Amino acid sequence: MTDRQTVSHVLRRLTFGPTATEVDKAGETGAAATISAALAHRTAPPGPDLSTGPPLAQDADRDARREARAQQNAELDRWWLRQMAADGTAGEKLTFFWHGHWATSIQKVKSAALMYRQQQTFRRYGTGDTGPFIRAMLRDPALILWLDGQQNTARAPNENLARELMELFTLGVGHYTEEDVRAGARVLTGWTVDRGAGTSRLMPKRHDQSPVTLLGTTGVIDLDGYADLLVRHRAHAPFLAARLWLRYGSGAPPSAAVVERLVTAFGPGRDVTAMLHALVLDPEFPATNGQLVKQPVEWVVSAVRQLGIDAGKLDDKQLKQLSAMMRALGQVPFRPPSVGGWPAGAAWLTTASAQVRLRSAPNLVTLAPGAVATLEQAARPDRLDALARLLVIDRWTDRTAAVLAPAAQDPKKLITLGLATPEYAVH
Repeated sequence: MTDRQTVSHVLRRLTFGPTATEVDKAGETGAAATISAALAHRTAPPGPDLSTGPPLAQDADRDARREARAQQNAELDRWWLRQMAADGTAGEKLTFFWHGHWATSIQKVKSAALMYRQQQTFRRYGTGDTGPFIRAMLRDPALILWLDGQQNTARAPNENLARELMELFTLGVGHYTEEDVRAGARVLTGWTVDRGAGTSRLMPKRHDQSPVTLLGTTGVIDLDGYADLLVRHRAHAPFLAARLWLRYGSGAPPSAAVVERLVTAFGPGRDVTAMLHALVLDPEFPATNGQLVKQPVEWVVSAVRQLGIDAGKLDDKQLKQLSAMMRALGQVPFRPPSVGGWPAGAAWLTTASAQVRLRSAPNLVTLAPGAVATLEQAARPDRLDALARLLVIDRWTDRTAAVLAPAAQDPKKLITLGLATPEYAVH
């Protein structure tokens, strides 16, 4: 790959929809500096205004409370869509990764405030040591509600949270036993959520304080002790390495050599940012170019950013339109279909999804007069190259170029077709 292709590949994976200008700047500074700058810690953005609508007091009218929740949910959706499109940084994309990893849905939690609080946890802890991160997530009210943790009592242990914690979030299948699930559930008994305060707390009368044998350790183990056993487990670092590789590297599982290198970078400090840094510098990473399918959220946000659409100026109707695109494509933030999160890879490359992208693209082009003007200014024979630059695509295949060429006389149609190409769906 050329230097420009190298930094384009890195930025496409680490961030949401890098613009041509951002790639130009990265090309000047080089891949190493680009990666360091992209992964540098940034201050969390201001939160959404969730004060709209009538109060959510339990004694309020049921319809009024339902309407208030709907308004707050919509405001949270608009806030994150604006944030992803306006910022698009590696930190924002990592937050999106963690959202898919912990896969909590507002449809069951029924609280925009709790979902936003979970996002704050992703932003605060998701870049560093997974120990404090997992401890915080085990106290997260939204996750507790999502996985029935508030129903987990000493008299009637509920295993949902303990099972998914080990299977989907920290260790993976085959690295724990059913006895570990039962023991983990007992350790997590007694945690309840105060919806009004937006907090969780341990109720001693509901908690089982008896000794357990959990992941090879016997004794009285509390929540923090459970988290420590998980992050010290030999399966934890390789599990996380594989999950990051599948979302940032390739849709295929990583080789044993890649996993070993990423685990080494993760180190005793369990540093997520160091692992991600090592991932995009890995010798096997360049060969993954063109192998990862964009998730619907990535497709929409990337298009908004690369077409130069000012997310801060989008009105509620336009934001609803963008949300409708994601919904039609099968992915809406804060609403994963299950605790396993959204599908990946070829699942997003159906004939139906291709038709949705083709129908949605004209609406995006309507919001991007600047992008249309850029192509209009290019000579007609150069417009395919100008489109590739605009959408940060390395090159068109001969087959795609043959489809695009007749549309070169109409910039709006050309951009519309460009957004629906395989080169834009797979990066």
